[in-house]
Amino acid sequence: MKGGSSLASDPAVYVETRSWLHKASEDVRAAEVARAAEPPLRDAAVFHCQQAAEKAIKGFLTLHARPFRKTHSIEEIGELAVAIDLSLRPVIDRAAPLAEYAWKFRYPGIPDEPALDEVDQAIAVAREVVREIIARVPAAARP
Repeated sequence: MKGGSSLASDPAVYVETRSWLHKASEDVRAAEVARAAEPPLRDAAVFHCQQAAEKAIKGFLTLHARPFRKTHSIEEIGELAVAIDLSLRPVIDRAAPLAEYAWKFRYPGIPDEPALDEVDQAIAVAREVVREIIARVPAAARP
């Protein structure tokens, strides 16, 4: 890992990391299913994209024994991940805007749902975050 970080060696940490990454992967799948629905469930799709990115990053932080507070801010937890591995900077920067999907479009009002191209972009970014995080963890911690 870059940045001189050491991985946690406790097997329970691998189990917990794997659980975070499994949930992140399921959120990507949920986003894809919501997008494919007829008609598409746009608000649900982008919400699951935010959740996927958040959970993947939290899994990475768990693996590295880095505490994080309860937050939906991808920027905040992303900065903690970048401090461990600088090569995550580009993907974290692309993912940071997903944070607003934790609340935006989730309640009645205007706007009531994102455009399809926004949904597609969010799914692409969520996939990338999960893929990049999984690539940086040992096989024993992968879902």
